[in-house]
Amino acid sequence: MLRAADIKKNFGDLKVLDGISLEISRGEVVALIGPSGSGKSTFLRCMNHLETVDSGEIWLEKDCMCRMTDGRVRYSSEAELRRINMRMGMVFQNFNLFPHMTVMQNLIEAPMRVKRESRAAAMERAKEMLASVGLADRGGQYPYQLSGGQAQRVAIARALCMQPEIMCFDEPTSALDPELTHEVLAVMRDLAEKNMTMVVVTHEMGFARDVADRVVFMSDGVIVEQGTPEQVFSSSNPRTMKFLQMD
Repeated sequence: MLRAADIKKNFGDLKVLDGISLEISRGEVVALIGPSGSGKSTFLRCMNHLETVDSGEIWLEKDCMCRMTDGRVRYSSEAELRRINMRMGMVFQNFNLFPHMTVMQNLIEAPMRVKRESRAAAMERAKEMLASVGLADRGGQYPYQLSGGQAQRVAIARALCMQPEIMCFDEPTSALDPELTHEVLAVMRDLAEKNMTMVVVTHEMGFARDVADRVVFMSDGVIVEQGTPEQVFSSSNPRTMKFLQMD
């Protein structure tokens, strides 16, 4: 469903991604793990066109985000990129909710503005999505009135309101207190059970072990190894073993 080929990305003289290639199948849950600074979040942001790549190709099924032509990376038109991006949902570390809008307003804004849905249709789906994350009674509240776990569940509901085909999570529990983490992970487990295609950058090794179909271990901008959770968590690779022991 999602294919990245030989992705390279530098920030100045810092090489962040050094030839990452990864394919993700429809309905698959892929966990990206690795030490801080290994390039996991940058790779995810490149998949969502929040960052541009220096070279490589990205495809969402038959839709091309970027490809190599005459030795240079070429992105598709802005209209095509918007169409591709609408097929992908993104949940960030720090919620990124609009503070001046109620929960319900946060959820209906993008469907109405970007997809040109009617207010009634957007409201109906928003109520359904809030109920699915256990927050059916919070639509009239503002983000500051929510706990961190509730705010992140609203962020997930907001992404789902756009009816994405693939959900990307960038360390969605890293800003939460431990006791609130389980609220968010429970919603993500439920999405996995519903066969939502998911790419999850996470330090939650329990989630990666129990929920992911595949675990990808990154370090220093490259994929060190990947496989089933059983394969990666019992790896004999020295770099992987060192990371898992530290974690």
